[in-house]
Amino acid sequence: MIKILFIGDIVGKPGRDLIKIYLPGFVKRHSIDLVIANVENSAGGKGVTRNVADTLLDAGVDVMTSGNHIWDKKEALEYIALEPRLLRPANYPSDTPGKGSYVLRKKELEPVAVINIMGRIFMNPLDNPFEIIKKEIKGVQNDTQTIIVDIHGEATSEKQAMGWYLDGSVTAVLGTHTHVQTADERVLPKGTAFITDVGMTGPHDSIIGVETAPVIKRFINGLPSRFEVARNNPRLNAVIISIETTTGRAQDIQRVNLSDKDLEESKG
Repeated sequence: MIKILFIGDIVGKPGRDLIKIYLPGFVKRHSIDLVIANVENSAGGKGVTRNVADTLLDAGVDVMTSGNHIWDKKEALEYIALEPRLLRPANYPSDTPGKGSYVLRKKELEPVAVINIMGRIFMNPLDNPFEIIKKEIKGVQNDTQTIIVDIHGEATSEKQAMGWYLDGSVTAVLGTHTHVQTADERVLPKGTAFITDVGMTGPHDSIIGVETAPVIKRFINGLPSRFEVARNNPRLNAVIISIETTTGRAQDIQRVNLSDKDLEESKG
């Protein structure tokens, strides 16, 4: 049995600081074996840089997933080709830098595969994720039965459809992108853990991570506004999945929604 912590979209410095300060202790207290995090908003709220990614890896993140903002920082194009632990959605064109899957081999643990895929509804017009995901699964099945899928998507229906489509084929299907944690975590009938959206690790006194005033203003007058990452009420949104590695089936999935004060108090 292993435990995997999957962290919802890390947003800006408030999200990064939570990881740097509290992740090592959280991992120890909860006996976490592996950490996966979506990092596509970790650098200034949009994109990821080498320095930011390296900082998160140093803090204890083992594999980093992403989504539609992966290319917002130009240096990601070069960095992702050099760092296999940073994934981009597998349904980007095949000649796009980086990979959509990674098999993590950590000392004394069975291998774990992580696959990153992106939905198409209200998103970029990429290849069909329901076709691409099967190819990615086939590509890692010889290495491991423990397969974690990050589906980065806007529509709840599309993410739920992916969960049911892959039930029994993978260990977990975990939604990201909307920055709002859903309360529908469950293990599906054939043993796949699922949640529509893991949520956001970053400032929750915000509108999906940015200061509220410019967003409200834009909704009122329809004019462009400059969005800045908010600062207040940083929270860790994540899920903990307990997995039987001999079968690759999830035994349990638990939501995590903790403030920095909660995390500090839990240190005892």
